[in-house]
Amino acid sequence: SYYLLLLFVSFDVLGFRQALTMAFAVKEINSNTDLLPNVTLGYSLYDNCVELSIGFRAALSLAAGQKKHFVLNDSCVSYFATCSCLSDRTKYPAFFRTIPSDTLGILYLFITGILKHFGWSWVGLLVSDDDYGLHAAQSFQSDVLPLGEACLAYLKVLPWDNNQYEIERIVHVIKKSTARVVIAFAHESNMIPLMEEVNVIIVVTVNQFWEHTFKCRFAPAPAEWTEAGGALCTGHEDLQNIDTEFLDVSNLRPEYNVYKAVYALAHALDQLLRCEPGRGPFPGNSCIQGFENVSSHNSQFVHYLQNVNFTTSFGDEVSFDKDGDAIPLYDVMNWLWLPSGNIQVQNVGVVKKSAQRGEQLHLNEDPPMSVCSKKCPLGTRRVRRKGEPECCFDCITCSEGEISNTTVLLVFVHNRKTPIVRANNSELSFQVLLSLKLCFLCSLLFIGRPRLWTCQLRHAAFGISFVLCVSCILVKTMVVLAVFKASKPGGGSILKWFGALQQRGTVFTLTLIQAVICVTWLVTASPAPYKNTDYHNDKIVYECVIGSSVGFAVLLGYIGLLALLSFMLAFLARNLPDNFNEAKLITFSMLMFCAVWVAFVPAYVNSPGKYADAVEVFAILASSFGLLVALFGPKCYIILFRPERNTKKLIKSYFAGISPPWK
Repeated sequence: SYYLLLLFVSFDVLGFRQALTMAFAVKEINSNTDLLPNVTLGYSLYDNCVELSIGFRAALSLAAGQKKHFVLNDSCVSYFATCSCLSDRTKYPAFFRTIPSDTLGILYLFITGILKHFGWSWVGLLVSDDDYGLHAAQSFQSDVLPLGEACLAYLKVLPWDNNQYEIERIVHVIKKSTARVVIAFAHESNMIPLMEEVNVIIVVTVNQFWEHTFKCRFAPAPAEWTEAGGALCTGHEDLQNIDTEFLDVSNLRPEYNVYKAVYALAHALDQLLRCEPGRGPFPGNSCIQGFENVSSHNSQFVHYLQNVNFTTSFGDEVSFDKDGDAIPLYDVMNWLWLPSGNIQVQNVGVVKKSAQRGEQLHLNEDPPMSVCSKKCPLGTRRVRRKGEPECCFDCITCSEGEISNTTVLLVFVHNRKTPIVRANNSELSFQVLLSLKLCFLCSLLFIGRPRLWTCQLRHAAFGISFVLCVSCILVKTMVVLAVFKASKPGGGSILKWFGALQQRGTVFTLTLIQAVICVTWLVTASPAPYKNTDYHNDKIVYECVIGSSVGFAVLLGYIGLLALLSFMLAFLARNLPDNFNEAKLITFSMLMFCAVWVAFVPAYVNSPGKYADAVEVFAILASSFGLLVALFGPKCYIILFRPERNTKKLIKSYFAGISPPWK
């Protein structure tokens, strides 16, 4: 048996659907012989009509209703309240919900995943004018945008009262923008007026739902309706081909939350009734005896609700965490404008978090494109538009004599079997190229807002990358000298110390020493973000402090020691008559390398804030580019422009007194 109390002054289609869902769930449970056998559930319905004042009236009616004792902290399972404040167990120990909390960490994780998955880098953001929307806007800008996955085309706050002028203004911004993807943090009641650009039509009674759907009136119809030739309702109109909000089943997530809330209570009651005295979960292994004692033992009933764990007939898990929040489940909705002017809401994916499988994202694979600027084709380069986000740029043709990203590494890999690449240890040459690539990439860590991991990684990454590069060059030079010594009488035994395994071991050991220096520095006095107010009276400079000057000095000193040693050995080997040994090129490259870093030290010490980072980036790029050009420029010239000279005979002739093959 059940009793029904409806309080409303207007007919809310979505609320009516949710009420029917509750009634359906109760009826389904009552007909289920395995769940709450021999028990008939009832329900009371209180409609807030999406109006705060009416919601208060419904709450007061509940408090003053048929129950003799109304307890405000009665167990509650909400299907629509998202405020994270309700997760406070000290204030709301008996509150549960089947809708995800607006603690948006998990949601942001998947938003970022969606943007990256589809390549959407240019998006708009709409938020409702309440705690949910405004908090979402703040968190989205501070947590998602700095990740670099997307840029924000616009941010608009939806009016709480659905003001028509504001809605039209926002729609104008959306249509004018080049962003094809809009992220919305808002309730459906805010979104529908926006998408339709008209106020919501409100009817008065349940009968008028029928009248509103079929554009007719039940008898006796108002005189003005009859005079205008309006149709009369018969009650036998066919709903099958009617497209209404009430019959739209494309998005039943709110109703599904109602369904799960009813079943959560039913499963908790079922566990309560199945409790056997002497085996109960309460002191003395006791149980709650019957429904009549639930109100007086509310905290014990909460125990059963807290431990609810079941799977719906649709395959979704329902359980509550320690704060009473449900496992997050989100639909990814795409709002489509149809040529007819109507709006269609299409479900294009779902976000689930499973206790067994963790977070999962399921998406359809036919998305729209949403980028501010398309990827530049070959033969062009990016030029950022002034005053616009970094996602917006123009593509201009490369200047004469420039090529777009044809790397030395690819040239060497493609021509790895030619004499000029194989001459004098091609394996170490490829290691040098790889380390130089890492050196160039290190400069990216100095761009953007300082974070703890970027501050820690930037110095360690460039220090280890440069040591790997310089140690390879040092070993190559040592091999040249060893080969020359071995060619003299009695020097054959020296080569056993410079085999391939020994060369790799030497490079690894020298690089490992730098890694130990970096780890020691990070553990004892790690670099970290710091808000500096000393440079300007009216500005705060957010920068990375190095933590320990000694650690930074040891890191640079070790690189300098290896570079100086490489320079000295290469200088000694510059005139050795070996088969295209690179001693002269190494001498010149190490000379440039040392000059850059000697100039770096005083420039870095005397540069404040962001200028110190700029100096360090310049030193990294200049020294990397110098090594690349000096060591591999002549070889690339022969490979690309003088292939007829890329022969073993001509390569050998260079140090025999004949002019080099690139002349």
